[in-house]
Amino acid sequence: MRKGIYFSFLPGESVEEKFAVAAELGFDCVELPTLSEAGDFKRYRKAAKRAGLSIPSVMNSRHWELPLSDPDPEVRKASCKALLQSLKTAVELGADTVLLVPALVKPEVTYEEAWERSCLAIELLLPAFESEKVCLAIENVGNKFLLSPIEMCSYIDGFASPYLKAYFDVGNICRYGYPQHWIRSLGPRLQKVHIKGFDSQAQKFTDDLLGGDIHWPEVCKALQEVAYNDVLIAELRGKGDSPRQQIQNISADMDQIIRDNFGH
Repeated sequence: MRKGIYFSFLPGESVEEKFAVAAELGFDCVELPTLSEAGDFKRYRKAAKRAGLSIPSVMNSRHWELPLSDPDPEVRKASCKALLQSLKTAVELGADTVLLVPALVKPEVTYEEAWERSCLAIELLLPAFESEKVCLAIENVGNKFLLSPIEMCSYIDGFASPYLKAYFDVGNICRYGYPQHWIRSLGPRLQKVHIKGFDSQAQKFTDDLLGGDIHWPEVCKALQEVAYNDVLIAELRGKGDSPRQQIQNISADMDQIIRDNFGH
C-alpha cells in the first residue's frame, strides 16, 4: 500500500519545497489539484521526479464552483471544460485518475436533476478519458448526493466503463455510514482512497488520523477483502506545533495503520 498526501497540505513556499518535504517525511506520492498554466506541467513533473515521487491522481478544482448539475447550461459547459483541463493535467503528470464531485443537490437542484444532468455530462466526457486511459473517479462528499453505497454502485454501473469508478473518502462517509460497509459494496469499482480522521460523537473531522473513532482494522480488512492495493491519500491538516510537524505526524499515523493492518 502506497502512502500519499494532497499537495495543498504540504508545507513549503514553492512546488519544489513541497515535493521535497513529502519525500523527506516518507510519502510515496502526491495528489495534485488541476493545473491551468502550460509551464506548470514541466515544473511539477520535474519537481516530482527530483523528489522521487509519483502523481497518482488529480483533484478537479472547479466542481464546487461549477457543478455539472447546475441549472445554467453555461455553467455546466464551463464545468466540462474545467474537467477536461483536469484530464490534461493527469495526462501531463502521469496520473491515472481524476477525482470528480459529480453533482450538488441544492434547493434549486433536485436529486433527479442532479442525477440526470451529471450523467449526461459525464457520458459526453467519458470518451476523452477512455482514449487517454485515465479513470474518472466519483467521490463521496457533503453534496447531498449518492447517499448510499447501493446508489453509488448503481450510478457507476450505469456508465458501463472501466474508466468510471469510485474515489472513496473514509472520513467523509462517517457522517452517515460506515466506511467498511461502503468499501465492500463498492468492491472492484474502487479506484482510489482518501483518508482523514472523524469523531462520530462530536460529528466533526479530527486533526489526526488516529484521534477519532474510525475503526481502522475493519476499514483495512475491507480493503484487503476487495483486493485494493493502490494508494491511501491523506487529506487533512495534521496535528502539531508547525506545518512540518503536522505532516510528519500524519505520516507516522499512516505508517502505524499500514504496519498494523497490512503487515508492512
